[in-house]
Amino acid sequence: MNLPVKVKIVEVGPRDGLQNEKQVVTTAIKIELIERLADAGLRAIEATSFVSPKWVPQMGDNTAVMQGIKRHPAAVYPVLTPNLQGFDAAVQAGATEVAIFGAASESFSRKNINCSIAESLKRFEPVVSAASALEIPVRGYVSCVVGCPYEGAIAPEQAAAVAKTLFDMGCYEVSLGDTIGVGNPATIQRMIEACARAVPITKLAGHYHDTYGMAIANIYASLQMGMAVFDSSIAGLGGCPYAKGASGNVATEDVVYLLQGLGIETGIDLAKLAVIGDWVSSAINRPNGAKAGRALCAKANP
Repeated sequence: MNLPVKVKIVEVGPRDGLQNEKQVVTTAIKIELIERLADAGLRAIEATSFVSPKWVPQMGDNTAVMQGIKRHPAAVYPVLTPNLQGFDAAVQAGATEVAIFGAASESFSRKNINCSIAESLKRFEPVVSAASALEIPVRGYVSCVVGCPYEGAIAPEQAAAVAKTLFDMGCYEVSLGDTIGVGNPATIQRMIEACARAVPITKLAGHYHDTYGMAIANIYASLQMGMAVFDSSIAGLGGCPYAKGASGNVATEDVVYLLQGLGIETGIDLAKLAVIGDWVSSAINRPNGAKAGRALCAKANP
């Protein structure tokens, strides 16, 4: 089987993971988390989001976070910028990479950002063009690529059309998100097949939630298709506020454990990761969602 030799992990815990926490997570904890993740070998760490604090209060300290982190010379710290106002604020705060997001589901787009898919993608054009003028790379996200809480199953072609639009617009990479975690290896492979016809597989990433416990199986199925970039979240932090019952992202510790077992290079220190997952879970007072992380910590502290 032709699995990739090396995989890039995009750590989304500090942004996608923490943004839905009910209690406010302090800026100091966020900064320490980001710095410790870089120290463990992660080289792409989604740091925060430049959205209105009215919508996402947890990310209200975005500038303080960006200006507070000691940056690792080999790491990038992408931030989410849904509009030009957010983009300008991000650049002022020192962002060197940004991300934009569309949905493969019309209903989800309307409920989530109050506009159609086409309108949402149109809104990103000025962001991509401003980023391009400053030579700032832009990553694209597509949510609900296999299923939507309002519409049910999503046709692979719908996900592919949004991914292609983002790629053609200038996104260097497009992350395919199973936002509510309903995908299984068969539906994920069909979706990737459709997307890879529209966008080169080397420019696609997988972003899988673990609602039905399928995220690791879905990553393995994606590796079999030649995908070599995955988003994950330390300790499995996060969920989707718009999708009832959607548990968090797949845990970075579990993904790294899988990849190490397959002999795939990540450059990440799993033992350090396990300690970070344990630390952040107790720091924000929530259970550690990483199975491999919990097992490694129990083994280290019998």
